[in-house]
Amino acid sequence: MHQRESVMQQLAPYLTLGVQLAAAVCVSAGVGWWIDETFSTQPWVLLGGVVVGSIVGLVQFFRVVAQLGKRAQRDDQAT
Repeated sequence: MHQRESVMQQLAPYLTLGVQLAAAVCVSAGVGWWIDETFSTQPWVLLGGVVVGSIVGLVQFFRVVAQLGKRAQRDDQAT
């Protein structure tokens, strides 16, 4: 059981990457939609929100992947 917990702890950061990316896009798109509805600017702010959310989400995705890769290399060198 201890081995399984260790594997799950190692996988957890990778499993959250997709959720983080989707959340960044959805939140920024939601804000864009709200601004569009409030100021009648359809669909321009929504599209901008999707673009900004995608960029922010991808930057965060690659940042986390790079950190996890560095951690894995350190762990491999330590053993």
